[in-house]
Amino acid sequence: MPTIPLNTESSPEAVIELLFKLKVKDVMSTNIFTANPQTTMRDIQNSMKMHYITGLPITEGDTLVGIVSMDDIINAFDKNTIDEACESHMTRNLIVLQENMPLSLAVSYFNKYKFGRFPVLNKKNKLTGIVTTTDVIAALLVAMNKEVERLEIEAQQAQEALQIEDEKQRKKRSKILEKAKNLEAFPNRLIEFKTEPFNFETAGQASTEIKKMLRVMAVDKALVRRIGIASYELEINQVVHSKGGMMRYYISPESIVIEAIDRGPGIPDVDAALTEGFSTASEQVRAFGFGAGMGLPNTKRVSDHFHISSKPGKNTTVRVQFNLSQEPETE
Repeated sequence: MPTIPLNTESSPEAVIELLFKLKVKDVMSTNIFTANPQTTMRDIQNSMKMHYITGLPITEGDTLVGIVSMDDIINAFDKNTIDEACESHMTRNLIVLQENMPLSLAVSYFNKYKFGRFPVLNKKNKLTGIVTTTDVIAALLVAMNKEVERLEIEAQQAQEALQIEDEKQRKKRSKILEKAKNLEAFPNRLIEFKTEPFNFETAGQASTEIKKMLRVMAVDKALVRRIGIASYELEINQVVHSKGGMMRYYISPESIVIEAIDRGPGIPDVDAALTEGFSTASEQVRAFGFGAGMGLPNTKRVSDHFHISSKPGKNTTVRVQFNLSQEPETE
């Protein structure tokens, strides 16, 4: 199954912004064809053929209980069970998406699991949609076209505004822009964002806002990307692994310090948690596609300074620092 050739480290900045801005519910198909556990595999095969789909969710009411894929149909033909009810042949161990997850997580799901589709559930764990790689790519193309149109309109408006400005107004505008790009124009400040367990509607908001601020400060793009990765990893860790907490950003002309403090349950073995691939994720967390054990290692890798303190049953505090005055990286 083909993957989606996008990621948060090497993809264009505009695409990354869309991946964080769009939610799964913005791209999923809501016209869902389903079957019940008593439907035969042959009837499901005919339905898939009729509707040009390669997978069919199996539901009891509006509760998702399984899915039948093209592989399941082929196996049923091979084993001569094509006329049996699907409840004995459907896939029950499901990986699902939630409506309010950022589209970036959906892309990571497709690239990790190589599935052709994922069921989408709402906050009440009821089936509300199906998302495929085609849905994701089509939605990104539409969003990119709209973004290009918006930028073209802004560029035209800016050009018209410049034409009607006299020399004095242009000099004043230039000075304001130059001041905004100077790091000294931004005093020391503390910015805070709260996180809640499994609240994907606001997950990623803190990272997005901080990246916007750093761009206004004219921070090097490569450095902004590293800060965004660390911030997003720490923010998502709190959402899926903790009881919620606080993301604090200490910004000065010289550096930015990110302090992520959660409300437990703590990490039994901090050294192990910093090992790539190590994870203590629960079954619920793994069902949402997390638990790869890369969040803390990725954060440490991109940070200039990294510190973590945690004990079982206690809060976990991760503090990372980035030097804003370093030389820009050569692209």
